[in-house]
Amino acid sequence: MNQKMSRRQPPLLILPSLAWFIVFLIIPIGIVILYSVRHKGAYGQVDWSLNLDNYKRAFEPIYLMIVARSLWLAAYTTAICLALSYPLAYFMARSSEGAKKALLALVIIPFWTNFVIRVYSLKLVLGEAGTINSVLLKLHLISAPLQMVDNSFGVSIGMVYNYLPFMVLPMYVALDKFDFTLMDAAYDLGATKTQTIIRVLLPLSLPGIVTGSLFVFIPAFGEFVIPDLLGGSQSMYVGTLITETFLKSRDWPFGSALSSFLVLFAMAAFMFVLSRQAADDENLRRAENTAPAPLPDTKVALHV
Repeated sequence: MNQKMSRRQPPLLILPSLAWFIVFLIIPIGIVILYSVRHKGAYGQVDWSLNLDNYKRAFEPIYLMIVARSLWLAAYTTAICLALSYPLAYFMARSSEGAKKALLALVIIPFWTNFVIRVYSLKLVLGEAGTINSVLLKLHLISAPLQMVDNSFGVSIGMVYNYLPFMVLPMYVALDKFDFTLMDAAYDLGATKTQTIIRVLLPLSLPGIVTGSLFVFIPAFGEFVIPDLLGGSQSMYVGTLITETFLKSRDWPFGSALSSFLVLFAMAAFMFVLSRQAADDENLRRAENTAPAPLPDTKVALHV
């Protein structure tokens, strides 16, 4: 009886998560896809007749250029976050327990503040009358305020500032589990610091790098708050395009088609990373199974 109950428990335990997944992910995506194959009606209404032109329209050159700009934004945001986060995560992993807790608190503290408030605070710091320009003008280092917002520079600063913790935390988890005696062993075998980092540290911390890059790249590709507040009217990205299509143009079918592509891209990137991770795990398992047998015990060998 107990065995039957234990067999029934695992499926029952996943029911709440499965219900949440269906209600708040599968059904909304289905509604978006349903809207994407309809016509735009008069006065922002939706004509429910079948229409596939929205997907064709999404491949027009002007929209492909916006997608390319968004991909470039997500790519260099991820690269900058990676370059800044890896040394910090490495330092955190090598620090004492007290220092680890303090540094983790500093990384997590920004999450205690509302996302929009953090972006507005950057606008106050980087604006023409902001803190940086005021200090530079008082020191007579510049003669006129620098234009650091309402352009791509402000968007870049905002993206890196807000997404940096998403890169630091996964890499810290990976490096905190890393056995640093492997680096000492590499040094003893004659490897240089550069060789040790490239051939020992980076490959074994790759899961953290991939996870952090995924956490940054996917939301950065569809970001709309930061470009809208710090990029001005001249910065158009996928996120801002979808927002304006829904709220200003009231073209829900075309906005749904763009959103469908965005969701499809995120799912494809996530599945690609999962498949690569599964392939790496399988290769590691095969390598362990085909490893040579250990040498016999010395005493047994001498006795023979």
